Amino acid sequence: MATEGFKSVKYTPALVILLIIASFFVGMYFTKANYLEKKLGTGTTVTPVVTPSAQQPTAPTIDINTIKNVFSNQDVIKLGNADSKLLLVEVSDPSCPYCHVASGKNPELNKQIGTQFTLVADGGTYIAPVGEMKKLVEAGKASFAYIYQNGHGNGEMAMKSFYCANEQGKFWQAHDKLMTNAGYELINTVVKNDKASSGKMADFLSSALDKTKLKACLDSGKYDGALASNQKLATSLGINGTPGFFINTTNFAGAYSWTDMKAAADAALK
Repeated sequence: MATEGFKSVKYTPALVILLIIASFFVGMYFTKANYLEKKLGTGTTVTPVVTPSAQQPTAPTIDINTIKNVFSNQDVIKLGNADSKLLLVEVSDPSCPYCHVASGKNPELNKQIGTQFTLVADGGTYIAPVGEMKKLVEAGKASFAYIYQNGHGNGEMAMKSFYCANEQGKFWQAHDKLMTNAGYELINTVVKNDKASSGKMADFLSSALDKTKLKACLDSGKYDGALASNQKLATSLGINGTPGFFINTTNFAGAYSWTDMKAAADAALK
């Protein structure tokens, strides 16, 4: 009987192969477990796999008081006050191409970037939001705040020019001239962030502003600190790119057409 049992095992090679394979995987398991135990024992961190969405920072909660506080910030360019039913906030960089698109003053760039940004005046469907906001502000229906964020890298001198223009009560005049195609070229290829180019900036804006006052304002460096505080404020609002807009508490991240934003403005004015 024993011989028969021995013969039974001898003549079942498939069983032997299965046992060998099982032994191999059991050995691998204990080797891996022992390795991990040693690593954890030495304080090595085992990093879990994290999905990209889990790595994103939590967006801040933006309520109407948060937006009203923007208009209480002394470092921000603002037209109007926090009492308006309609509060408009633009986070922008004068050197940013999509900020120019949203301004509506650089139709050449609008067409170059894409047909979806071609202005209605040029046969397209895009309605630049900043121009519509300007109309609401000038009609006394809205307050407007402009916050600088370094979205493209060359806009510091231009932003300081906006501050200096605002001193003269001519923010929109400076804005509309610098947001043209000629302004875009000046900001990004000539002036950039060079403080020594204040005269070139003053010359460019001389038809809209007092040239002497503008150059003196730029050379004074009085708004250097404001740009840093602007960027901190933009980050606190959850804006991480330019342009970014708020219509009261509704955020529009990007160069939206006014067609997509108008309903939020209309609702605020009811």
